[in-house]
Amino acid sequence: MSFEVLACQLLHFGPHATIAGRTTGAVRVRIRERFHGNVTEYGLTLPVKADCGKVPHEQVRTALLTHAAHQLNKLRARHSDRLPAAAE
Repeated sequence: MSFEVLACQLLHFGPHATIAGRTTGAVRVRIRERFHGNVTEYGLTLPVKADCGKVPHEQVRTALLTHAAHQLNKLRARHSDRLPAAAE
């Protein structure tokens, strides 16, 4: 089984409605999975957030994309092949 991230794009972001210093947004991700000879490509829209306060535009984008990468790593860990464990 394989899990590949094909593309990642920040769709939109803006300040949180009630929490000062928090920025929220959405990241669109294209994923390709191979499982038992079948190839599936699909898109996910991930809600992202960052508590970065008042910083330059580029740092906000980096923080939001980092949050998306963290979510994708958790998803990849759930979909990766597990090594067989020895019986005790």
